[in-house]
Amino acid sequence: MSGSIVSPELRTRVRGLAGPVARVFGRLGLTPNHLTLIGFAIAAIAAVAAASQAWLAAGILVIGGGVFDLFDGALARATGRANKLGAFMDSVFDRWGEGVVYVGIVWGTLDMGLWRPIILTAAAAVSAFMVSYTRAKSESLGFTPGTRMANVGLAPREVRIVILTIGLVAAGLLPGFPEDMDVPGAMAYPLSSLALEAALGLITILATITTIQRILHVRAQARED
Repeated sequence: MSGSIVSPELRTRVRGLAGPVARVFGRLGLTPNHLTLIGFAIAAIAAVAAASQAWLAAGILVIGGGVFDLFDGALARATGRANKLGAFMDSVFDRWGEGVVYVGIVWGTLDMGLWRPIILTAAAAVSAFMVSYTRAKSESLGFTPGTRMANVGLAPREVRIVILTIGLVAAGLLPGFPEDMDVPGAMAYPLSSLALEAALGLITILATITTIQRILHVRAQARED
């Protein structure tokens, strides 16, 4: 019940690849907190793109911001600057950036006059934040210390980013409503919205399962005490 799609070995390997790039940023005078803020700025730009229905650009920015997020932690470890404040900043701005992107998607789909993707976006956002909250709360109470809770559950943040990116990119490549609404078939449900809905629905389902997995994981630990 505790397995994750992203294994600890894969997570460690990716962090190792991020180290050399992070050190380049360090030589440019950037600190881990600078990289955290840059990652948040990328997420904010992705949200603006989504609000403008530039789905393809939003998808590229979301995955770019997700990759960039690796560098703040890697730089902190490489320079010996890993501390509680940096971990706090990283976690807070990660959640904030994820939320901002969902707001952008709501804005963009609202302008299309559709209600189903708005509901699914809200459901995905709530489910995603519950994944983060169960980790934060469990660790604050002394369960699963360190980063081990990140290895519990099907859909940690990395998986959600990949799914959302695929949905946004597909939405950008597939047709939406035509500019001329008088042409035959113009009122057919746009394929771009279906792609977004599929991604948001999958995030909702997997994040909900992940939350349940983490609850059961903590429950099992509590029984051992």
